[in-house]
Amino acid sequence: MGGLVLEQTIDTKAANRGCCVPDLVNRMATETAETWAGIFKALGHPVRMQILDILSRYAGQVCVCDVETQFELSQPTISHHLKVLRQAGLVTAEQRGQWIYYRVQPQTMSNVQEFLAGLA
Repeated sequence: MGGLVLEQTIDTKAANRGCCVPDLVNRMATETAETWAGIFKALGHPVRMQILDILSRYAGQVCVCDVETQFELSQPTISHHLKVLRQAGLVTAEQRGQWIYYRVQPQTMSNVQEFLAGLA
């Protein structure tokens, strides 16, 4: 007795649509995703998180020399971390004489907060 062989037909269009959410749409443009990834990459280092914490408590009155005293890292390493935070738009810098003072960029931090709230 031979077994019955069933031929299975796959609807490739249906398979490509997904199985549960027929109107699923990727609403985030690649450029936007890259921007957010850069911000979260900047936030993804413990020293940068500590620097942000320090800056958030002193409202633009933190000199780079004061930031450096809080870590057992070289000045170039601290400068690198501050540069990454600046490039991500998380902090701003202002030169006062020979010193540079840093502060958290409130609008960017507000945008991060709104973005995360939107994911919840």
